[in-house]
Amino acid sequence: MSKIMDVRNAVVAFLKANIKTTEITVIKVEKVQEIWKTVAEVYEDDSFLKSMNLPPKKVRLFYSVVLDAELEIISFTRLTSYDDSESDNN
Repeated sequence: MSKIMDVRNAVVAFLKANIKTTEITVIKVEKVQEIWKTVAEVYEDDSFLKSMNLPPKKVRLFYSVVLDAELEIISFTRLTSYDDSESDNN
């Protein structure tokens, strides 16, 4: 169980360091052989509203973060959408 918490903490720390947000929730952690696949829900300021100098509004985005056995980030991607049922197909 503590390994999953270590994965979660590594993902949160990585996203906080690389994305301008503090609102991060890891919603999926899956171990596939020696690779950890995660999905995080992140609330960020809407970049369009920000570019138009309009009042900020938070938008919900999802990021896929993959870690190796040593918990080093080996990839991360912003997802266009996330459907929890996708995890059943992977």
